[in-house]
Amino acid sequence: MAKPNQPIIVKKVKKAAHAHHGGAWKIAYADFVTAMMAFFLLMWLINMTTQEQKVGLADYFAPEAISPSTSGAGGVLGGTAMDDAGSKSSGAEAEPIRRALSSPGDAAMGTTGQEDGSQDHAGEARLDRRAADVQAQHSAAASIRQALQDMPEIAELSRNLVIEPTPEGLDISLVDEDGRAMFPEDSIYPYERTRLVLEAIAPTIRQMPNRIAVRGHTSAARPGEPVAVDPWSLTAGRALAVREVLASAGLSEDRFVSVIGRADTEPAFPDNPYIAPNRRVTITLLDEEPPLPPSFSP
Repeated sequence: MAKPNQPIIVKKVKKAAHAHHGGAWKIAYADFVTAMMAFFLLMWLINMTTQEQKVGLADYFAPEAISPSTSGAGGVLGGTAMDDAGSKSSGAEAEPIRRALSSPGDAAMGTTGQEDGSQDHAGEARLDRRAADVQAQHSAAASIRQALQDMPEIAELSRNLVIEPTPEGLDISLVDEDGRAMFPEDSIYPYERTRLVLEAIAPTIRQMPNRIAVRGHTSAARPGEPVAVDPWSLTAGRALAVREVLASAGLSEDRFVSVIGRADTEPAFPDNPYIAPNRRVTITLLDEEPPLPPSFSP
């Protein structure tokens, strides 16, 4: 007896392929590597810049609408300070004037309220002028940097130009660096590139009403190292040379109030007075207070 034909069943097992993982991890890894490269580049730049260059960079990116002081009671704008009234705040620089105006001696002399009001107004005008001076300093610094950028032949010397506000006014310093000096060694006559820098910043200085003081500084001689030129004569001669270049660029003679040499007595880096950045010539746009009115008596 023959067997009936049975169908042959073939079972095929299909293996499922693994899901595609995508490339998100590659993007994350690339971002991580980029961030690390930027971090190490930043550390290298910080290590390669001098302290004066860091101060110049910080001043360049500082907002112009606030005081560069780290305290609320001090600095160029004077800041604010809490007074005896509690929640009120008043200008720290104007407070001594207000105390003088409200002294018992004035009350005994019968000072009128109108006079007190005029003197208070004078104090407020003084604060307004100080704020205007700060704004003018920031504008002058920006104009000087722009003038250097507009001259490609001296743009690289912007690292040798340090601009910073001080209690005396606005300091513009020509600073030596290792491998790039503004004056030949032991010479009072500037390089031609230094002369070009001075001629580039002269128009901005000429537009400012401030009187000018010029100071020369040099680095200290290392122990046992012979001194070829007297440091006092060297720094005074360099300060005079800078004054002559500015005067020939259009600054009137009556703008200069002092031209002096400091030798090595005021190093920019007291912890290391031998390094090159201590050799500098500083041009200060003096922030002078106007004379007090004859009726004012502290």
